[in-house]
Amino acid sequence: MLGTGTVGAAFVARYQRLQSRGLALPKVAWLANSRSVQACGSGLDAALEQAIAAPRRELLLQGWAEAEALHEGDIVVDATASELVADWHPEWLVRGVSVVTANKLGHGSLLARSQAITEAQCATGARYGDSATVGAGLPLLGSLRALVAGGDRIHAVEGVLSGSLGWLFGRFDGTCPFSDCVREAAAAGYTEPDPRVDLSGEDVRRKLLILARAAGLALEPAQVRVESLLPAALAAAAPGEVDGLLHLLDAPLAARLQQARDTGGKLRFVGRFDAHGATVGLRTLPADHPLCGGSGADNRVAVSSDRYPVQPLVIQGPGAGAEVTAAALLDDVLRISAA
Repeated sequence: MLGTGTVGAAFVARYQRLQSRGLALPKVAWLANSRSVQACGSGLDAALEQAIAAPRRELLLQGWAEAEALHEGDIVVDATASELVADWHPEWLVRGVSVVTANKLGHGSLLARSQAITEAQCATGARYGDSATVGAGLPLLGSLRALVAGGDRIHAVEGVLSGSLGWLFGRFDGTCPFSDCVREAAAAGYTEPDPRVDLSGEDVRRKLLILARAAGLALEPAQVRVESLLPAALAAAAPGEVDGLLHLLDAPLAARLQQARDTGGKLRFVGRFDAHGATVGLRTLPADHPLCGGSGADNRVAVSSDRYPVQPLVIQGPGAGAEVTAAALLDDVLRISAA
């Protein structure tokens, strides 16, 4: 188990709840973060507390993959957002070690790494459980892959892919500044630790790349056109300056909201790919558009294909939060361990 942040802690809590109900679960041998590796012989709670309490290091901890002697048939759970950890995914799969991940950088960043993951799976039969990377475990990636495997041709996929941005634009009605809505979303745990990852569109870009590659499109990140919500000063700010500059979002988004209302539409932050390309950005949609349904932090995705040429297949449900993400991770672990 890699990662002891909100998702990692929620994974441990869910694991223990299911264990207390008598469900047979695979043993957790060790957990680690960037500071320490902890054996779990004395219990998960103790290991988690010790990992979180470990002192920060000047250099990130590396080498745990070798030190902990991963073997064929083991499962690594990646609850980080680390590029370093994502680089290990193909290597583990080549060894026959299955990977379960909430880290979007495996299939959602460099095309070469995504292809290496697929090739390693084919070579060894190790499994790659990534349902937590898009839709926090909604039956989305699996459905898309099943359509493709069944010979369906995907024409377009578009969706509200960020639970945080879905919540924000459902909440933002002009009665309070958009910056206040961002702070509410962050306090509720809907945004990434740095909300600029969501507001920049980068999180949605990664998810769109994962979906596009599942549909068979070998897109590079640069091929996705992204409209960021961030003013230049906020984008360039140091982490400690972000909260004090969130007010820079208020006037531009108040204007966009009024423009949408003038046409009877609603604002939604949408990712889309089709035969003409891939885009991420804020759009004004008709109030009866399929992507304008849902509530809270729901994700809502519409798939158009040979099978669904007129009325798209729509998949909707909660798409943000540590609890649902942790549940998706543990579901993938159980599917792999039972195979």
